[in-house]
Amino acid sequence: MSLDNLPTLTETVKIHNLRANKTLGQHFLLDMNVTDKIARLALPLSGVSVAEVGPGPGGLTRALIQNGANVLAIEMDERFLAPLDDIARVSGKLRVIQGNALKVDIEKELEGEIKIVANLPYNVGTKMLINWLTAEPIFWSQAVLMFQKEVAERVVASPRDNHYGRLAILAQSVANTRLAFEVPANAFSPPPKVDSAVIVLEPLPEEQRFTDLKLLGEVTMAAFGQRRKMLRKSLKSIAKKYGLDAETWCETCGIDPQRRPETLSVKEFQTLAGAIQNE
Repeated sequence: MSLDNLPTLTETVKIHNLRANKTLGQHFLLDMNVTDKIARLALPLSGVSVAEVGPGPGGLTRALIQNGANVLAIEMDERFLAPLDDIARVSGKLRVIQGNALKVDIEKELEGEIKIVANLPYNVGTKMLINWLTAEPIFWSQAVLMFQKEVAERVVASPRDNHYGRLAILAQSVANTRLAFEVPANAFSPPPKVDSAVIVLEPLPEEQRFTDLKLLGEVTMAAFGQRRKMLRKSLKSIAKKYGLDAETWCETCGIDPQRRPETLSVKEFQTLAGAIQNE
């Protein structure tokens, strides 16, 4: 039997009497054209181990398997175990872990090349991304992730964009990022209040990554905590923490302390953090 012989996603939801749990950030993506489009962004998948977080009824799971992947699905909600077991039984290419994905060590669970492909739950998506960006070492070769559109835009934003801030700087200090396509709210059941978007992240060569994301996070949090103020003001508290004078710190890094944080490049923020490293 092949996956094509299973009930459709819509039928699966009805058979198992599944309803989205808003407290878990659930919205079912039942359009197989969209799920296949997401899976194809991760090609080639033959022989690749894919971690999928929050598979729900298994629409994206089916698309990944049909495109050649071996899938580890991490699902917290036990209601989805039965439809996922059907996929596992038919395909032989799915393993399911029931539990909190924030507590699962994906690197230890999988072998060979690892990719992460997921329609992430809205309520924990950003935290999961930060965990994967700060993993030591970076164990994944590619991540194809769906977020709320605003979060996706924050990951890929450039200086002077309205969405540019801490998340963009952290992500782009580790990986090349791009927004692949948008997904309207009406593609989901039930439809969320906002549109979504799919982004692709591919790790930079190791020598190009900034090594201390914790420190970089501190600098960017201080800067963007008062994003409308000049750096000499917004960086004052963190400068004091590390025994620095904010204006002198900026000037030593070749950065005008009167600039506002949204005008600085990712590299300039890395330079600021690097100056603290070298103190």
